[in-house]
Amino acid sequence: MCGAKAGGPDAATIKPGETTIQGSVTRDGQPVSGYVRLLDSTGEFTAEVPTSATGQFRFYAAEGTWTVRALVPGATADRTVVAQSGGLAEVAITV
Repeated sequence: MCGAKAGGPDAATIKPGETTIQGSVTRDGQPVSGYVRLLDSTGEFTAEVPTSATGQFRFYAAEGTWTVRALVPGATADRTVVAQSGGLAEVAITV
């Protein structure tokens, strides 16, 4: 499952006990608007959310190894993240 809040993620909206993957997408230190995909450990598409105006994104996912893929104008970038049950995994993506 996934979720995105209009205007971007806010630490206050993290739900206790939920496994959360969140982060930001930047280029040259500036936020980038686009989309972020969540792929499972086999590379299978699971979810997609738009970034906020500040380049932020958030997914609620199961524990395990995931690929987070940023899709922005003129670039793509992947990051591997290991999500722990009930934990918060932070991901910074530079494109």
